[in-house]
Amino acid sequence: MSDLKKYTNKTKAAFILLIVMVIILLSNFNTLHNSKKTNEDINAIFNDRLVVEHYIFQYANELHSIKANAINPQLNELQKMEGIAIALGNMQNIDALYSKTVLTANEGLFFKSFLSSCTTIKERNRNKNWNQIVNSSNQALQTLGKLSHLQIKEGKSKLDHSNALHSGNNSLGELEIALLVILSGITVYLLMAKKDKIKVKIPEAPSLN
Repeated sequence: MSDLKKYTNKTKAAFILLIVMVIILLSNFNTLHNSKKTNEDINAIFNDRLVVEHYIFQYANELHSIKANAINPQLNELQKMEGIAIALGNMQNIDALYSKTVLTANEGLFFKSFLSSCTTIKERNRNKNWNQIVNSSNQALQTLGKLSHLQIKEGKSKLDHSNALHSGNNSLGELEIALLVILSGITVYLLMAKKDKIKVKIPEAPSLN
């Protein structure tokens, strides 16, 4: 306490200001870090979820086209083979785009299973096994359904994480405002406070009368 009394009110106010500024500075660094993470989540939701969902939709269209060709009685075997081969070629073009996206472990397994079904369809097309092509196409469509479900689940996870970071940033912002209000009050109090003056009463000299 004796050391604290050595400092003036202005020095105390400056010291408190320094502490609060350091806290606010650290809070801002954390806010910037959270903002970066939020931006990464948003990019992941678009690039690895929404775009991939579009790829799944395109895959499904091509598989339905394969099934339609396989069961179409108006097409001869050569026409069926050509139609199915074209659809498989379109799917291979999507494969290159799909594999560039970020896949979770489960998504990777389902995607390999899907590619295996496509390879089976290709082999059965060469052998003209139309009914088996329909079965393999249905299996591939079921796998796509599972992949789509995972897309929704992972997208929601990213969204929840982004919302949590946003909530954290709001809390830090409210803390900064509260600190500034407290700082202002303490600083004004210290600057306006006056030191008590010590009055020393000098005894009067004794009267000679």
